[in-house]
Amino acid sequence: MAAKFGTSGLRGLVGELTDGTAAAHARAFARHLRQTGMAKGGDAIFLGLDMRASSPEIAAQCAAAVQAEALVPVDCGVVPTPALALYAMRRQAAALMITGSHIPDDRNGVKFYRPDGEIDKDDEEAIATLAPSCTGLENPAGAGMRNRHEEVLDEFVARYRGFASGLGLAGLRIGLYEHSSAASIPLVRILHEAGAEVVRLGPSDHFIPVDTEAVSDETRALVSGWVRNERLDGLVSADGDGDRPLVVDETGTVLRGDALGLIVARLLQADAVVTPVTSNSGIERRCDAEVRRTRVGSPFVIAGMQAALKTGSRRIVGFEANGGVLTGNEMQLGPATLAALPTRDSVLPILCALGAARSAGQSLSAHVAELALPVAASDRIENFPTAQSQKLVTRLSGDSEECARFFAALGEVRHTDLTDGLRVTLDDRRVVHLRPSGNAPEMRVYAEAADETTAKALIVGTIERIGQDQG
Repeated sequence: MAAKFGTSGLRGLVGELTDGTAAAHARAFARHLRQTGMAKGGDAIFLGLDMRASSPEIAAQCAAAVQAEALVPVDCGVVPTPALALYAMRRQAAALMITGSHIPDDRNGVKFYRPDGEIDKDDEEAIATLAPSCTGLENPAGAGMRNRHEEVLDEFVARYRGFASGLGLAGLRIGLYEHSSAASIPLVRILHEAGAEVVRLGPSDHFIPVDTEAVSDETRALVSGWVRNERLDGLVSADGDGDRPLVVDETGTVLRGDALGLIVARLLQADAVVTPVTSNSGIERRCDAEVRRTRVGSPFVIAGMQAALKTGSRRIVGFEANGGVLTGNEMQLGPATLAALPTRDSVLPILCALGAARSAGQSLSAHVAELALPVAASDRIENFPTAQSQKLVTRLSGDSEECARFFAALGEVRHTDLTDGLRVTLDDRRVVHLRPSGNAPEMRVYAEAADETTAKALIVGTIERIGQDQG
């Protein structure tokens, strides 16, 4: 069982999941639900999946696993994770999403949802403890399962119907980079209903791992070319399972996910914002809400949102630097009611970015520029073993002199933050943040500076310094 829990569920190489590991964890989840009274025999558990080649096989194995614990698997097909979560939560039922999100096709994963939403770290521990005793399943299930694919999509589209229609999107020409995202079909429907002209671009029958937080140079060039050639007011997309957005302005520039989250919070008039320490440091200055900082990962953001709810907040917005936005309450915006959805979603930030700019009479680029956030950049070192990246961060975090020596070529260290990884503020207020990925063998590198050139140079310099250290 080499696959393990990260920031977004169980993740691993395909072979580490299809060998029975995914099924064992699904069965452990079902057993945990029954042991804690969150489900009983005969209850439905909804199964969704992304477009990876391995997802149908893993879904079938997981269906057999939950059947072995006397739960009834219901096939929801290829749907966005937030759509599956919304559908299941409304029925007070659990759900499993077979997805590796944005990571390459040779990897996959499973996300777990209780009847009240995402599992937390205590649930993860319970599932991991039970999994070794939940092996040995025989034939996969699948035949005869009820299918709720169209219902799941219809309810997700309906969530935005009144809200999106009031955003003034009529007349906008918006590109949609479809690739292999489970969100593409509902996004077309939602944007069309809101009055936008949608130009569908780049559909793919094979899985394309689009990372909306560390956008590749190839993807940037592709979407920038489409914006220019198709004369678009903007372009949108999402990652594989549709919980992280990609928004490109009319100049072809990819917008930062934390800027999108801030736009949502401002448009919804949030009184509490919960976001990880990796999100832009200028957020506190650009919204009226109380801002709570957390570790990276939706379980931590959700825990912060629950804490805000207990202290009386009534318009709670959570988001991550990848742009996925969560809402903790039902919210009224004019005549529209937006249902709560405490799991990452790509559609809300896409709609809010387009709508906020339109209502202000601005282009997307002008609206984001008006936020006046420090310029942030991010990248990753791929194929960097987790143990190796953790060792580096631990070494630098535990020895201030070693930390100062490591960063000396980049600047003088003035402050460190160990909330999640190592976040270093240099003498001229530039920021470098090193964080081992929780779901892939990668080192994430974040930077902030006064301008884009400096921020990108800081990323390059930090990656070079890590290479020298590890060489």
